[in-house]
Amino acid sequence: MLHFGSDTWAQDVTADNDRKNLFAIKKAVTEGRIDADAGEYMERLYSNSMTWLREVFYVLGKSFGAPKAAVMKYDYETDSAVDGPLRIADINPLAPYVVNHRLDADPMRNQFFTSSAGHKIDLSVSSIVTVIVAAQKRVSRALDKITGKYYNDYVNDVCDAARRVLLAHEREASANALADKIRTRLSERYISAASETVLSIIGRGHEKIAVDLIRALDKVATPHARLRDVYRVKCLFDLIPQARLFIERLYETMPERVISVRDKFYDMQNPRNYRDAKIILNIGADLGHVVPLEIICQVRTFFEFERQTHDSYEFTRCTRGRKSVGMEARSASLMENGVKSYNRMICHCLEDLFERVGWNILYSRNNNISMFEGFPKECKLYYPQKVLDNIREKLDDAVENEVFRIDNSPAKLSRHQESKIFNFMARFILVSAMPYTQHDWALPATSQAEKLFNFVMREVQRYYKK
Repeated sequence: MLHFGSDTWAQDVTADNDRKNLFAIKKAVTEGRIDADAGEYMERLYSNSMTWLREVFYVLGKSFGAPKAAVMKYDYETDSAVDGPLRIADINPLAPYVVNHRLDADPMRNQFFTSSAGHKIDLSVSSIVTVIVAAQKRVSRALDKITGKYYNDYVNDVCDAARRVLLAHEREASANALADKIRTRLSERYISAASETVLSIIGRGHEKIAVDLIRALDKVATPHARLRDVYRVKCLFDLIPQARLFIERLYETMPERVISVRDKFYDMQNPRNYRDAKIILNIGADLGHVVPLEIICQVRTFFEFERQTHDSYEFTRCTRGRKSVGMEARSASLMENGVKSYNRMICHCLEDLFERVGWNILYSRNNNISMFEGFPKECKLYYPQKVLDNIREKLDDAVENEVFRIDNSPAKLSRHQESKIFNFMARFILVSAMPYTQHDWALPATSQAEKLFNFVMREVQRYYKK
């Protein structure tokens, strides 16, 4: 009998769930649903779950330090915290929780704020990062993934890799016929070690290409290796540069743990128009294992719109990946509204910067030190240099022709000084804003900040139209 609230309740309930998960995995191997290699990998992920949760704590602690508020339970249905703090002793891998941390090296820290009556200061953009630590993925869901979508992708990748090698040595018809045989054999049962199966299918007479085949097939990730979200964290930032700084700091502090990074804040190819960044860390490295931790980085404004697309995601999952064009279009439209809402906030921040340009010049006069030096931090995850050079050149021309000019300076500025200011503003837009899929959309241009924002984003859209 497990007693909630006891000092060992979290460990006991986790150990009990580990036993159930291991039984389900062994059953899947016995029934031939997965093979022994997949079973061994799954057992590693679903045993000692409390150990892996502690490794998640270690990563968050190294990244953010101690929480800045009480830990709260998290409700997936409402995508929000549940009233009432959660005891640290009761945290376990089976229930999600949410906590607020602070990004101490935030490149935007204390830059954007509004003041109201009574000298009250409200931060427009904060250093607070909302961290949602998800529950361990149910073993049934994980098994469905590696025997369904991930296995289908694996079979396709194996066949494509084999066909490429065969085409270099065989006629096209022969290569296609062998690739079809490989697909048929892999579709008969779960096989995650493709090399031996493929070599047995191509038979004798192909010894010369066997080495090339094995090399190509060894690069194809197995279905179970594609399962990287058994342990998951979502971090909500106010601005994109904060998320990117967080990822770069992980690279710097624990490079040996980084498995992969994907930055999709500027992604214009996803049919759902989804934007985020993702880093996969190996939290089992210290113990000589591969245990992936998926950290999704998203901006807070965009998250509010993403929540509204959960119904289409559930539909796709329940119909085994079958997509609805109408639902994809609806998701893309909602996401585009999220991009626009987020970019309006960026433009509001730009207005704040323009208000302080005069002070910046006043304080930097004669000592060549800018209040904005190093802000926002240059980021490696960025647009191509040719895009930046093109925008800088056109912006310098616009300043020269007084399309953009500083009116609130405490002293007359040279063209070079004005150009430097507007290039700084443009850099802030480029590292912070997201491009639109709706190419002809722009903000109502009633202020210089909005005009500059539209100018920069228009050049970005030209890049994506090519």
